[in-house]
Amino acid sequence: MRMIRQLFAVFALLCASYAQAGDGYKVLSQPQPVSSGNKIEVIEFFFYECSHCDDLHGPLALWEKSKPGDVELQIVPVIFRESLEPMARAYYALESMGEIKRLHPAFFNAMHRMGVDLRDEAKITAFVAKNGVDRAKFSAAYNSFSIQSKLNRSNQLVTGFRVMGTPTIAVDGKYIITGLHPEDTIRALDEVIRIARKERSKR
Repeated sequence: MRMIRQLFAVFALLCASYAQAGDGYKVLSQPQPVSSGNKIEVIEFFFYECSHCDDLHGPLALWEKSKPGDVELQIVPVIFRESLEPMARAYYALESMGEIKRLHPAFFNAMHRMGVDLRDEAKITAFVAKNGVDRAKFSAAYNSFSIQSKLNRSNQLVTGFRVMGTPTIAVDGKYIITGLHPEDTIRALDEVIRIARKERSKR
């Protein structure tokens, strides 16, 4: 009975988090601040072990190459459990080194098609070194205070946007897209960007 009450409480919280539903998207009842200035902010929440994130990665990467000029894409690794922190930390470390664009798809490929275990610092360091990243510089970045700050910010965003699963895409601090097939996700993303652009033009 206690578990049922807890599940009901979680369901009630989720329902209260969204003001309305559109065609493939929801609207946060409490919009979050954006950090992209004059550009429409798009945030993808993901983690590398997520098979659905792997499915979306290719289509989203293609979308990013031709995205509108007034749109900024941010990628945020989530830490739903302790075992996900090493890969999230690796993402931010490689981003700080200018290597994430090159190795982001390599991580998905290694985990989902090659069966490579990348769940701790030693294995991740060996993998990135094998792929041409300076081992010492990566370790320094991986364990830096600035990366810890980014992890803390990731947790704040996950809480603020009520992210319960991945991949989840948030648009302009307000619109949430999740639970769709990759092609439907991209379609909904383009639609929501048009809506957000119209809203901004009225301000």
